[in-house]
Amino acid sequence: MTAGAREVMVNSSPAVAANAEGEEIEVLESTEVLPVAPEDQWKSLFDKYDLDNSGFISTERFRDLLATHGSEIDPHKLEVLLALADGNADGKICYQDFVNLMSNKRSNSFRRAILQGSRQLKGCSLNDEVGLGLSQRLVRHVAYETLPREVDRKWYFDSYNYCPPPWLIFIITIVEVAVFMYYGFKLERLVLQVSSPSFLKSPLPYHPQLRAQAWRYFTYIFMHTGIEHLSLNMAMQLLVGVPLEMVHGALRIGLIYVCGVLAGSLAVSVTDMTAPVVGSSGGVYALVSAHLANVVMNWSGMKCQFKLFRMAMALVCMSVEFGRAVWLRFYPPAFPPCPNPSFVAHLGGVMVGLTLGVVVLQNYEQRLQEQSLFWIFFCVYTLFVLCAVFWNVFAYSLLDVRLPPPP
Repeated sequence: MTAGAREVMVNSSPAVAANAEGEEIEVLESTEVLPVAPEDQWKSLFDKYDLDNSGFISTERFRDLLATHGSEIDPHKLEVLLALADGNADGKICYQDFVNLMSNKRSNSFRRAILQGSRQLKGCSLNDEVGLGLSQRLVRHVAYETLPREVDRKWYFDSYNYCPPPWLIFIITIVEVAVFMYYGFKLERLVLQVSSPSFLKSPLPYHPQLRAQAWRYFTYIFMHTGIEHLSLNMAMQLLVGVPLEMVHGALRIGLIYVCGVLAGSLAVSVTDMTAPVVGSSGGVYALVSAHLANVVMNWSGMKCQFKLFRMAMALVCMSVEFGRAVWLRFYPPAFPPCPNPSFVAHLGGVMVGLTLGVVVLQNYEQRLQEQSLFWIFFCVYTLFVLCAVFWNVFAYSLLDVRLPPPP
């Protein structure tokens, strides 16, 4: 919203209009500092407009409040606040909604008020903003890549401040590269490291003979079969994972990633019982498939550039990496009878992304504990994990599976 638009909004308030007849209107900028700390300070501001102490103020007085303190509010947030005032069917704003709005907390009542509003946001779209710095353009780009609604994009752009930064995906990627380089020099091999007799002697990869070592169901992501394997996973992990973490936070993205990693190794232990597992494909495919499914489900609202081309490229990269994994699995192993690493972890990650991942990403900033579908998928996932654990404990001996010797 431009300064001119803000001035029009101020001039349209009832308080100014009452004194405008026959006189030149003079707009005075407020010198009061908008309270930013405890709720009692917000309460004192709210009470100035709540003359009958009812806990509510009319939308007209709410507009007066915005007019008085408009110069202290970011234009994007001011526009969303005006949309709330226009979209409120009751004609009243309650104190808690006011506090949530001013303190960057998005309540369900706020979301409903915006969705049910009688008007759309009238200002220019976020994509039309000019004069933005490099970091602001990056945040705007991320917003259009991951969020389907203009209201959410504006709110995210207004509130994001790189604190905390997207550290999770970067740390995982750095550790993966460091481990790969370490074993590259140790094994004297960067391409097809899996063909080295010492590759599986690391304490990191999953091996069916060592499945009692529970950490291997997670740490296998730090071992890769070669630089070609690492490069594809790292590219998808950074290009998709970092923007998702910037929007949804490390907790949500970490949940999807870890669930995909665990589902990948457990799926191998159930369906491809004699094969080891290496690579971060389980977690990467969970993130990528959840993001692609979210884009497809909100196709009309997604405004990212070349979205069809970008989806095609992501699917091509996933197909190439998966096809390579399938080829390697059935290629004659360099050291029989131990087969090459399994490709089933990819499929486990995809299933997590299409179920649990979609629910986590679909509702921006809505609490996970308030989503019934999240709990349904989480319970199904937990049941799968428990069944897979029992399978690992009892099925191998009952089926008399002939496992390859330990590395």
